[in-house]
Amino acid sequence: MVKVRMAAPVLQQNDEVAAENRKVFLQKGVFVLNLMSSPGSGKTSVLERTIEGLSGRLKLGVVEGDIYTTRDAERIEKYGVPVVQINTAGACHLDARMVKPTLEDFDLREIDLLIVENVGNLVCPAEFDLGEDARAAVLSVTEGNDKPVKYPLVFRESRAVLINKIDLLPYIDCDVDQLEKDLKQINPELMLFRVSARSGEGFEPWLSWLENQVQEKQTQKR
Repeated sequence: MVKVRMAAPVLQQNDEVAAENRKVFLQKGVFVLNLMSSPGSGKTSVLERTIEGLSGRLKLGVVEGDIYTTRDAERIEKYGVPVVQINTAGACHLDARMVKPTLEDFDLREIDLLIVENVGNLVCPAEFDLGEDARAAVLSVTEGNDKPVKYPLVFRESRAVLINKIDLLPYIDCDVDQLEKDLKQINPELMLFRVSARSGEGFEPWLSWLENQVQEKQTQKR
């Protein structure tokens, strides 16, 4: 007889730990952003520009998710923000149980915004609650117009999407207006930001949006 094990208990256990993480974040007044994307979208470069832009405006911490290496964490460390690496040893996403131990490595009283850079994958990360306040996706114009339609869950679960590498639009075949229409059809509430991590173009509205999210979270704590 074939034995069938249901996946629901795994997700249920994850959700229970995510609720514990969320409670800690609320107590400390820390806004937590789960940053997701496919490999090569420029997610780490977006994170670097975000850290630069928020310097002196917010106190940041970063959790870096990667399958094996510490290369992204080493890049982030150069900006002087506290960063903790999680290596998933083959897993294609972070889950709440992986994130929970890292909270002991931060002084959360000294952090306004904790950004979790998830493993590069447009499918699995969207299925696991980390206890975060919001999710944002990075989508580069070089990935083609069909990514939102092919991988709708990550965009349905996100509150914001950064359309990255817009400096390359003159050289590639990408209809960015249609791309935004497709994203809005999947999730009408999405905040959309056209940015270039390479040049820094378009980042200020994104940074202001993050500041507003942090202020709202800190208001909840009071």
